[in-house]
Amino acid sequence: MNKILVANRGEIALRVIRSAREMGIKTVAIYSEVDRLAPFVKMSDEAAYIGPAPSGESYLKIDKIIEVAKARGVEGIHPGYGFLSENPEFAQKVEDAGVRFIGPPGKSIEIMGDKLASKAAVQQYDIPLLPGTDEALEDVNKAKDI
Repeated sequence: MNKILVANRGEIALRVIRSAREMGIKTVAIYSEVDRLAPFVKMSDEAAYIGPAPSGESYLKIDKIIEVAKARGVEGIHPGYGFLSENPEFAQKVEDAGVRFIGPPGKSIEIMGDKLASKAAVQQYDIPLLPGTDEALEDVNKAKDI
């Protein structure tokens, strides 16, 4: 990859930008109004305003982030940590837009977000698991018995 968009902010974005720079990859930072002068915005090769300060109106706007990525010609989107990094819909929409999601596929994120599904997914690989239940528990007394 030659250029990626960093879909995060603050120290997390700085770390991704530094790593990309060390690998010779250009970066596009997205920023909200409150972050316009932040170090990660200044350090990035390019920066794009994404929306007002509340994260729900900026850093969590999946379609806007993908729109910026396409307009800036990036080949990948790195979600950083938190925000959209564990959102399977984001990962899938990025891939559907023809951009590489730098992280696990959406289906993997979805499975790992569900304790019972993730346990079932790894059992076939002979990975040691802690004893527990294979079903969701609603009854506190039943949980105590386990």
